[in-house]
Amino acid sequence: MLPAQRQNSMREAILDAAEDLFSKNGFRAVSMREIAQASGANLGSISYHFGSKDGLLRAIYERHSGPMNRRRQELLTEAQRIRDPDDRLEAIVRAFILPSLSQTEGSIGGGARFARLRAVVMAERHEEAQKIIAETFNPINLAFIDALQACLPHLPRADIVWRTHFLLGAVSYTLINPWRVTRLSNGEANGENTEEALVQIVRAAVAAFRAPAGSDPAP
Repeated sequence: MLPAQRQNSMREAILDAAEDLFSKNGFRAVSMREIAQASGANLGSISYHFGSKDGLLRAIYERHSGPMNRRRQELLTEAQRIRDPDDRLEAIVRAFILPSLSQTEGSIGGGARFARLRAVVMAERHEEAQKIIAETFNPINLAFIDALQACLPHLPRADIVWRTHFLLGAVSYTLINPWRVTRLSNGEANGENTEEALVQIVRAAVAAFRAPAGSDPAP
């Protein structure tokens, strides 16, 4: 193996090990030494490639979110060409969900493992992690919110933000715990059926976006 290939292979091994450990144990609880041991690398290699644990987390996000967000933008651009507002709304919701809704590790959206990692990191409220999440996802999320607002001009923007927030939660929970759907339906539904999950989430989300505007909160 050439030196450059060897370096790239080691870098990927470190990323895989860190992502696995972070998704299982949380970002704060995992040490650089544990990552080194799990990846077969030494601490110097991790510092060389990523600088710090925060740098390692940023690299994990970039590895998955870059391809995912590019695919989202491609699908959003296609959806915005649809003239009928009802069809366009459904296509926008589908474009938002599709690139991230996969159980397969190594897929465009990073699969269930990356979804678990994101959930853990958000729960820990680590300051640098929050910054990474905002830099990674805010631009594409705002682009979708703008597109939804164009389809639903009668809705306050705050309502669209809330409903997009709920949509993100539905996708994350479906990725993290698909077996709950199977159990609660007594096997009539298969939570691991990604195609069916996509259909159900799109249907529910579109209905939610089409709902009347919420009333003003009580003072």
